[in-house]
Amino acid sequence: MKFKSDIEIAQSVKQKPIEEIAQSLGIGREHLEFYGDYKAKINYNILNDLESKNDGKLILVTAITPTPAGEGKTTTTVGLGDALTRIGKKVMIALREPSLGPVFGIKGGAAGGGYAQVVPMEDINLHFTGDIHAVGAANNLLAAMIDNHIYQGNQLGIDTRKITWKRCMDMNDRQLRFIVNGLNGKVNGVPREDGFDITVASEIMAILCLSRDLDHLKENLRNIIIGYTHDDEPVTAGQLKAAGAMATLLKDALKPNLVQTLEHTPAFIHGGPFANIAHGCNSIMATKMALKLCDYVVTEAGFGADLGAEKFLDIKCRIGGLNPSAVVIVATVRALKHHGGALKGELSNENLDALEKGLPNLLKHIENINVKYGLPAVVAINRFPTDTDAELSLIEEKCREYGANVALSDVWAKGGEGGVTLAREVIRLIGEDRQDFRYIYSDDMSIKEKIEAVVQKIYGGDGVDFSPVAQKEIAKIEEMGFKHLPVCIAKTQYSFSDDPKKLGQPKNFRVSVRNVKVSAGAGFVVVLTGDIMTMPGLPKVPAAEFIDVDSDGRIAGLF
Repeated sequence: MKFKSDIEIAQSVKQKPIEEIAQSLGIGREHLEFYGDYKAKINYNILNDLESKNDGKLILVTAITPTPAGEGKTTTTVGLGDALTRIGKKVMIALREPSLGPVFGIKGGAAGGGYAQVVPMEDINLHFTGDIHAVGAANNLLAAMIDNHIYQGNQLGIDTRKITWKRCMDMNDRQLRFIVNGLNGKVNGVPREDGFDITVASEIMAILCLSRDLDHLKENLRNIIIGYTHDDEPVTAGQLKAAGAMATLLKDALKPNLVQTLEHTPAFIHGGPFANIAHGCNSIMATKMALKLCDYVVTEAGFGADLGAEKFLDIKCRIGGLNPSAVVIVATVRALKHHGGALKGELSNENLDALEKGLPNLLKHIENINVKYGLPAVVAINRFPTDTDAELSLIEEKCREYGANVALSDVWAKGGEGGVTLAREVIRLIGEDRQDFRYIYSDDMSIKEKIEAVVQKIYGGDGVDFSPVAQKEIAKIEEMGFKHLPVCIAKTQYSFSDDPKKLGQPKNFRVSVRNVKVSAGAGFVVVLTGDIMTMPGLPKVPAAEFIDVDSDGRIAGLF
């Protein structure tokens, strides 16, 4: 029997007009801006009308440390939302927008999978409503204004060797990581070293996701530090008078995008920061709006719980004043066996020994959520046909020892119906009201202490080694008055450590911090570990090789 691809499934389901989805939430026509029949932006001024309403319950979906075997976090998030709808709850899903880099690179799509998807899948995975392009335009406008200011006389005294602002584009292109521009004569600018980040790793994307409203967005844009003068004084976008024009480019991108699942559960898809580089969560505005519109909001944070969930809890919740009610940790038998040393080609075979060796990875994530953050957790096993009863029983037994129940999830094959058991367990956890949410570090700790707290408590490392460059930057950042900011640690997603080869739950390791920079506009300090890159490259066989469109405009090969 031939299985349908994700895009074939998505194209086979009839969507409801987006106005009908909006009406189910109580959103009137006056707050809608249509992008065709099945997408709409919601005007942020609706929050003024909803201010008196109580917030719903916030459910975070995270996962074990990612592996090539896949975990299905977005699929589980969508399926859980559909399952909650099936059992009579008023629900919204809140996700990030996919970046074109991974879509054409290694993943091939990021709208869920099987019968647990958000649609229109092709639009969401490609240009969608243009938000990411707007972020890139605002970022590059500031870059152009920096170089024009220097060309026109450099009244602010910007040191071209100390410019920290990079250009960006929403594509994986390693060739642009380090460049020299302004060549071939004075008329073409001032020669200097430069480089590109991927758009979703830019500070503008983080600002978009962490701004409460348009005025807050403009304030955050003004606070961006673009580099330093010859006297080592910071220079801001506000001093370059760029914030107003940048906000103009971003005013529509700030409005959350409303779509639906295959089962017509409403979904906000808004903002798209990477979780191994940036903070990895959808926008505060979309989350807060969803909490006012529904009784339950299901959201996710990128990659494993040591990255996306840590940043969701320590950065987004801190800045946005959010308080999660429960956490779902997604795992697969196959991925856990991979963490236990099983080869990729043998993951379909029963292997209790490899599974038991890989389980500490999951158990560490459970401990972090339950003990370190004080939140109730349920493990969702994204079930594969090759999983055996003995393997599933072993996971359930070990998880219960750590105080986390296990629910099997079959949403890829069955949609919401396959997630009802998980949905009921999440509702039961929320009903117990036993969360005691707390952060891993306090605002008044030093930047080094905050980094060490995450490494030791969340990653399980022995400590941190700071390069001389990183130590110098930390001292400068604290001297400028940014000691109080949370830290956003950029590291590999494939390990608790900064070494992607250390699978499972590694012990006796230290994390190397090579550089630190302040994102004063976003409101956090970026910490670069290992050899993490802010501009990814394409793999040997990129997904772009398999994507095509026919003469009728019908897309194929998109996951």
